[in-house]
Amino acid sequence: MPRIHTPETIAAAPEASQPLLKGVEKQLGVVPNLFRLVSNSPAALEGYLAMSAALAKGRLPAATRERIALAVAEINGCSYCLSAHTYLGKALARLDDAEIAAARDGSSNDGKAAVAVRFAAKVARERGRVGEADLEALRRAGYDDAQIIEIVQHVALNVWTNYINEIAGTEVDFPVVQARQAA
Repeated sequence: MPRIHTPETIAAAPEASQPLLKGVEKQLGVVPNLFRLVSNSPAALEGYLAMSAALAKGRLPAATRERIALAVAEINGCSYCLSAHTYLGKALARLDDAEIAAARDGSSNDGKAAVAVRFAAKVARERGRVGEADLEALRRAGYDDAQIIEIVQHVALNVWTNYINEIAGTEVDFPVVQARQAA
């Protein structure tokens, strides 16, 4: 049961959010509940869309970004985000069921991606308190400082969406995937 109002349509959203929601609709073909929920604050919606767009231009592959989103959603017990990123992981990043399961477990079946996902999961669980060995493992796997920063930014963005969906009780509008249990 939603605990924060989600505008039912673009027209029902605040006027300043409407052009942003139309852009989401043009890009995705639909406006998922998360975007309509966040549209209650045009500033928050603008910030979320801007950060998402900027990170999409980064150097992490889409599949790794989806793996990170799945790992963080599982850690935080966010069924909305697990559902959304399972769908996006399969449809856009071409992740198979085994890879989605590995990501939910905080890893990957791809060696290089596994290092990034394990790091992202540790960042989420330990609230950023990682050691030198964690950074060195990323560097040995071929990640540079810019990519390390992007991994941390993806964790932060996904924590925010996890939290807003959990606080709001956002109705899942993707094929439902239940979180196992929040860490």
